[in-house]
Amino acid sequence: MHALIVVANPEPASLTHSLARQVGQGLVQANPADTFEIADLFAEGFDPRFNLADRALFSAQGAVPQDVLAEQARIDAADTLVLVFPIYWWSMPALLKGWIDRVFTGGWAYDSEEGKLVKKLRHLRVHLVALGGGDAGTLERHGYAKAMQTQIDHGIFDYCGAQVITSHLLLDSESQDPAPHLDTAQTLGSQLFSHLSR
Repeated sequence: MHALIVVANPEPASLTHSLARQVGQGLVQANPADTFEIADLFAEGFDPRFNLADRALFSAQGAVPQDVLAEQARIDAADTLVLVFPIYWWSMPALLKGWIDRVFTGGWAYDSEEGKLVKKLRHLRVHLVALGGGDAGTLERHGYAKAMQTQIDHGIFDYCGAQVITSHLLLDSESQDPAPHLDTAQTLGSQLFSHLSR
């Protein structure tokens, strides 16, 4: 089995990057035959800006841009998709949101037939790992956790038919020991494919 782990953080030495690596390490420790690829959107220079070519594609008047086709191929080659990201303003960073805006295109991620939505990513299994500096009380008090779940889990992935298997909010990242978060990431990696029969 193969996992595509997408990380969006400009600092290679960040806890976000460490979590992504721990997911991968947990995966291969659980089954050395499994593989993973870390897609570091900053290091790779992915352009998240929805441009005129993307607009033409959205309007069914243009071809899929080559950089978008390459990202879609990476997802198609994976048995699961893992997004690891810091929480910025109660959501994902603009780079990761732009990656989704551009890559999850009509015709590939979803379509319409006779006015009805066709969810085309029903085969895709997704794991979300969001890292935040706030605490659980703050998220609960303001409804941020529910808002993120509605926006990301339901609004993006369910819309396309992708199944969110796990959704982790790893909080207090600026005030507490990171070891428990790293342990959670490694455990997640070891269990990425536990829901599938081999």
